[in-house]
Amino acid sequence: MDRHPNTDGSFDNLPVVSVGELAQALKRYIEQGFETVRVRGEITGFKRAASGHLYFSLKDADACLDSVCWRMAAGRLAMSPADGLDVIATGRLTTYPDRSRYQLVVDRLEPAGEGALLKMLEERRRRLAEEGLFDADRKRPLPYLPEVIGVVTSPTGAVIRDILHRLADRFPRRVLLWPVLVQGTEAAVQIAAAIEGFNRLKPRAAVPRPDLLIVARGGGSLEDLWAFNEEIVVRAVAASEIPVISAVGHETDTTLIDFAADLRAPTPSAAAEMAVPVRLDLAARLSNLRTRLIAGVGRSVEERRGRLLAAVRGLPRPQGLLAVGRQRLDDWGERLQQGLSVGIERRRQRLAHAAGRLGSPMPRIAHQRSRLEAEGRALDAALRANLTQRQSRLRQSAALLASFSYQKVLERGFAIVQNPAGRVVTGVAGLAAGMRVVLRLADGKAGATIDGRPAPRGGKRGAEGQGTLL
Repeated sequence: MDRHPNTDGSFDNLPVVSVGELAQALKRYIEQGFETVRVRGEITGFKRAASGHLYFSLKDADACLDSVCWRMAAGRLAMSPADGLDVIATGRLTTYPDRSRYQLVVDRLEPAGEGALLKMLEERRRRLAEEGLFDADRKRPLPYLPEVIGVVTSPTGAVIRDILHRLADRFPRRVLLWPVLVQGTEAAVQIAAAIEGFNRLKPRAAVPRPDLLIVARGGGSLEDLWAFNEEIVVRAVAASEIPVISAVGHETDTTLIDFAADLRAPTPSAAAEMAVPVRLDLAARLSNLRTRLIAGVGRSVEERRGRLLAAVRGLPRPQGLLAVGRQRLDDWGERLQQGLSVGIERRRQRLAHAAGRLGSPMPRIAHQRSRLEAEGRALDAALRANLTQRQSRLRQSAALLASFSYQKVLERGFAIVQNPAGRVVTGVAGLAAGMRVVLRLADGKAGATIDGRPAPRGGKRGAEGQGTLL
């Protein structure tokens, strides 16, 4: 796009381009000129977007470079970015036309030196230790013979095969594998999730909760093992209710989970050896204990038999001990018999003396019987007089009641008129022409019909207004 000015110094002969065309030209120029670069700088302004992309800046004393790492590449990073890390980023330069900015698209990220990682590792170890995550009193004893062992490691590496082989040689146990990545930016999240997932299992479920956890991977560089130094993994190990053995790397490798775990194993195979005893050794030990127990019980029995025999020899003869007691019992029996006879005789004499002092009760009984008979005769006479009086009053009341009975009125020629419903008619207002009524007389009932319109009491009477009974 280089153009020389006109002879008069103007640039009128240059073509006019749009802003977008210029931005795309600059983008192609920068991408072709800086297709692959390695940049060293300190990470600042780091953030992880919801999409999984990483955004941060690389800076030094002279400049600042915007950087982005797309989600697919972020999953392959050997370390987790964080503010303050001195790193070497490998990628390509490109532009972001919307904001007229250039940026580095990162494909790889590595520490700018092991010293930087070690410094950050030491600072993290000191901070977590101050929180008490590495205290010795937090360590729990391992179960002597766990029924179920949970293993957190890669399903494809040699580590799980070594653990299973060593367990089969020593004491076969049920093993639950939680497959995870053991390297890369996603490894720490998966390892922590596996530890927490094992802790959430129920003891007697279809997939039972393990009695012991082994977190393991093979050896590697500090960057390769960095996932086991991440804070999320260390806190998951420290918070685990299940005892944890850390078996990361070789014997010389040390990670932060080694301090948080309940026991550190130098290798994954050594972790399997620490997890279970040797079955043959255990059987031999049990046999030895059985032999020692039988011998100890035999010695104890013999010792007690000797002590018992010695005690028997020091005891007097049982016949001699019983002779004195038998003679004393005979003496007491004889004295008891004599005492009972004397006591009974004395009480018999006292009873006869008391009976002689008592008089005969018959005269008193005869007197009380005579009084009772006299009082009975008087009571009987009073009851008969009262009964006669009450019967006379009852007959008088019955005669008076009969004199007021409506039956006596009927016997004098009166009648009771009842309507068809059986109710008594007390006045002409309750009658109507042609109405059927019942006449109740002294010696029975008769039916009748009202003929004509009944006249009320006090009204004008005549031949036409007089009602008749038929």
